[in-house]
Amino acid sequence: MKEDLFVGLDVGTQGARVVACNCRGDIIASASQAFDLRSEAPLMPGWNEQDPLMWWRSARSCLARLVESLKKESGRHEQIVSLSVDSTSGTILLLDRSGNPIGKALMYSDSRSTVESDRANDAGSEFLAKMGYRFQPGFALPKMMWLAEHRAEDFERAAYIAHPSDYLLACLGCDLGVTDTSNVLKSSYDLIDDGWPEFIERDLGIPSEKLPRVVKSGKIIGEVDADAAAATALPVGTKLVAGATDGTAAFLSSGATEEGDWNSTLGTTLVMRGISRKLVRDPKGRLYCHSHPDGCWLPGAASSVGGECLAKLFKSDELAELDRGVSKSIPNDLLVYPLVRKGERFPFVDPDATGFVIGTPSSDADKYASHLEGVALVERWAMEVFKELGAPTHGQIYASGGAIRSDVWLQLRADVLGRRFNVSSNAESAVGAAILAAAPIAYSSISEAVSNMVRIDRSFEPRSDYAEYFQEKSERLQEACHKRGYC
Repeated sequence: MKEDLFVGLDVGTQGARVVACNCRGDIIASASQAFDLRSEAPLMPGWNEQDPLMWWRSARSCLARLVESLKKESGRHEQIVSLSVDSTSGTILLLDRSGNPIGKALMYSDSRSTVESDRANDAGSEFLAKMGYRFQPGFALPKMMWLAEHRAEDFERAAYIAHPSDYLLACLGCDLGVTDTSNVLKSSYDLIDDGWPEFIERDLGIPSEKLPRVVKSGKIIGEVDADAAAATALPVGTKLVAGATDGTAAFLSSGATEEGDWNSTLGTTLVMRGISRKLVRDPKGRLYCHSHPDGCWLPGAASSVGGECLAKLFKSDELAELDRGVSKSIPNDLLVYPLVRKGERFPFVDPDATGFVIGTPSSDADKYASHLEGVALVERWAMEVFKELGAPTHGQIYASGGAIRSDVWLQLRADVLGRRFNVSSNAESAVGAAILAAAPIAYSSISEAVSNMVRIDRSFEPRSDYAEYFQEKSERLQEACHKRGYC
């Protein structure tokens, strides 16, 4: 019996990955390719640009290799029926009328548009009060403003302002000038009244005709055309489905489906997102709410702390051995806020915040354990802020990201938060994109697709042994940040 296959393409910061899943969420085939970033060195501090053509070359290569591997399995490539794409949130690029990129894309981590974000916050104050967040330099709208002023000739020539997944879906056969409800949050789309706010053109000078048409993530918006089929070996007519940001895709792959459930994605940084029936607003602008395709809200935020601190301090081949010694290094007297770069976004916003270590580690094992603990304490603090702002936090926590490779860290995070942590068998953004691809073909909703395509294969129950210790340390960490003027 023929089994339909659904393809998810994830184009991130470091490379591209593609998976083909069946309707149960099993990964039948996959391929990945790292970007060659040697020519992508920042021109100025705080700048981060990438060539969109590099994304398409890598995506094309991954798709061709995926199809080739399926061909070897009795022609299973013919079972591919749909495809969706996720990519980085807040990244923006310009396209001409033929869909060709004009210059490089400004990445999500590009912070050059500080002045523009302040202007956008002033101009859009009424809209922002309605939506409950504030623009930050990493958002797409301030980047549009920067391009309009500093690369005026390119901006004038551009027919479309696009997000990475919009561009890649257009390369595969979709109409130009179409985006999804997930990517547009940081471009300031009004997710309540379903339209672009007037202040964008009236007060900021961004022409409305350059802004994309918005459809719900998970909606069929095109088909693979002959040119894309020749470039990727995908079957002509494969359905193309509106995508999402990588954070939203990771959320879907985690297994969270009920109000009060949260996904904590821990990789280079920490991204947390939950499900709420009501819009959650934060006057300080730390939190923002994506729209869930099934009609609820996804309050969430991103911290700048994460696994990057381990990459800076330890060699990758040491981590497994260091994991084995964590239990001997807790409790300890060290207090760590594990920021590697300058600036924090959540649970407080301070562009000048820096990481710190209070106390002197007696060994690499102690240093390692205290940094794992520090990230978990920030995660705990984040959950406290979400609850203070009125977000429901009573459900399950679903973990994803590179850190799920460490059972030791997962157990420690469960202990610090005093919450059960669940891990799905394929918790990754590419699988989330495959879930989006499957939803309009095989299921009645995104949530039904998640329930059928995500399986939990590990769970970690909190241990009460050190509950008082983690409570006291959490209070000390927050007090230390207050004394530094961070919050």
